Amino acid sequence: MALLPRSRRGLLLASVAAALSGPVVAQSGFEVQAWPAQRVAPTLAGLDSTGKPLLLSDLRGQALVINFWATWCEPCRDEMPSLAQLSQSQAGKVRVLTVNYKESSATVAQFVAATGLSTSVLRDPDGALARAWGIRVFPSTVLVGADGTVLGIVRGALDWHGAAAARLIAPLMPGVGASAGPRPGPAAQR
Repeated sequence: MALLPRSRRGLLLASVAAALSGPVVAQSGFEVQAWPAQRVAPTLAGLDSTGKPLLLSDLRGQALVINFWATWCEPCRDEMPSLAQLSQSQAGKVRVLTVNYKESSATVAQFVAATGLSTSVLRDPDGALARAWGIRVFPSTVLVGADGTVLGIVRGALDWHGAAAARLIAPLMPGVGASAGPRPGPAAQR
């Protein structure tokens, strides 16, 4: 019988590995990569609509799901409704930030108006933020715990209101320790 991991990073990795092992990852279109322990997280989460920087330190105490996307990316567009649903259903627990990659304010505003996107939309006008986070695949989503620890990056589209997402989000919540983390259940054995 394996012991539960002691660290939150270990908890996330163990949960993800157990929940998403085998053919589920290959069929789902996404993969989860742990954030390297020695890698320092960028300080910037994105630029708001006025161009003002939003810093990770300003968001400490909140579980964060930071999604990098673009309007030209079909999987990004397909994923947006589930991100909006996550934002609404987990209001006060999880903050969903969407970071648009290298598109004009007008393009982003047109997309938001056409889709009714209700999540916080930040901008990365020159791609520097995506590079700082190591984002090369769209969509990609950074998972940040309420304590400010970056736990991992989800590369590819995910149903953010589904069981796999719930297992990824649980370790981000404030006060979740290694012993209180998610445990794979029947849904993990799909």
